[in-house]
Amino acid sequence: MSILSGLAVYFVIWWLTLFAVLPIGLRTQDEDQNVVPGTVASAPTRFRAARIFLLNTVVSGLIYGAWYVAGTYFGIGFDDLPVIMPGLDS
Repeated sequence: MSILSGLAVYFVIWWLTLFAVLPIGLRTQDEDQNVVPGTVASAPTRFRAARIFLLNTVVSGLIYGAWYVAGTYFGIGFDDLPVIMPGLDS
């Protein structure tokens, strides 16, 4: 795999993982009983972007590493996935 392809796969994994990591440790204004007028109660009290991006980078790096090891050393690829609809394989 080329470096550009590897970076593209990592970026896709990073972007998808972001939505799973985003709510971790989030405190809403309603939970803190400090709702600012003009905002919804579910808005975060303090958004810690650096911490979320760092955690997301670590988690997506682990996922990418597992994917890379599975493909490089064990030879597991998309062809090894079961065919759900047998009439569509070409």
